[in-house]
Amino acid sequence: MHQNTSYSPPNCVANVFCALPDGREVNAYKLNNSGGMEVTIINYGATITSLKVPDENGSITDVVLGFDTIEDYINSFSLPGAPYFGSVVGRYAGRIKSTTFNIDGQQYNLAANNNGNTLHGGKIGFSRKYWQMQHLHGGENPSVTLRYISPDDEENFPGELTVDVTYTLTETNELKVSYRATTTKPTVINLTQHSYFNLEGHSGLIEAQELNVQSSKILELEPDGIPTGNIIDVNGSDLDFTHPAPCPQSIDNSFIITNHNHPAASLYSSLTGIKMTVYTNQPSVHIYVGGNCFNKIKGKDGVDYSSTSGICFETQNYPDAPNQPGFPDSVLRVGDTYVHETRFAFTNGRDNHSAE
Repeated sequence: MHQNTSYSPPNCVANVFCALPDGREVNAYKLNNSGGMEVTIINYGATITSLKVPDENGSITDVVLGFDTIEDYINSFSLPGAPYFGSVVGRYAGRIKSTTFNIDGQQYNLAANNNGNTLHGGKIGFSRKYWQMQHLHGGENPSVTLRYISPDDEENFPGELTVDVTYTLTETNELKVSYRATTTKPTVINLTQHSYFNLEGHSGLIEAQELNVQSSKILELEPDGIPTGNIIDVNGSDLDFTHPAPCPQSIDNSFIITNHNHPAASLYSSLTGIKMTVYTNQPSVHIYVGGNCFNKIKGKDGVDYSSTSGICFETQNYPDAPNQPGFPDSVLRVGDTYVHETRFAFTNGRDNHSAE
């Protein structure tokens, strides 16, 4: 069905996925490793459309939610509470309070797209952009690098921002996501990957899967989801996942990560035996389940997605960090490089049940 643009070797292939309404061609980049894993990324939104992982019985499970057509991806951003399935989120992931921030005494006013605040980069963020393929590497540890150049003043953010994201599929069954960015003016930046994971397949539910987050510290939130600036301890509460516990039916919280030599979080399914462990150099992992757009979405293979069809692990800086002096610095300066590394490591077998 899709025309092959014939890259080689065969474990790193680009196919035509579709054309955008303006005629630009969207490609699907498929990476395979010797362990049986396969990931497909399209250059609309630098989006992961599928991630196939072997389970403990040797079957292959697609562990991310998504759509079959580009029209469905485009139209999903018109839904209340757009899901951002599998996309790279930017220029600033999470919320910025009251759409404003200051750099060096100058105020910038963004678009309001979430209860008077700015969410996930504004009205048309990086998740809806056309990314150019820069490099496709086959053989051992295949990878693809995509680039988006965000113009100065796009969504009212200062500076022309050049962003590269590299997806690498390792021979040890890890999906590495690496971001690099530079700017022509001081600007704020916070990028993340917004895949919804389900280790029992994208047609299942996550309630029986076990979530483990290596942190009992979260950002305290106002009712609209904006951080108050305080960090609270959730030890013993419903938000305590320091020991494996069933996935919550609804969560939208940033957990503080201080030890980057250890996993930030993990997810485990006793049904498939698949365990996914998340590592990052970022100061938080935002865990998200729920949303108000579900039960209206028909996903891949005609599946009706519900609010518990998937769980997000958004590794990132803190939401609203530009307005919180006590939060990690979110300003990228001219001459500096933004560096963000996240790994999603997959294993299978019943021995995975033990916490790391």
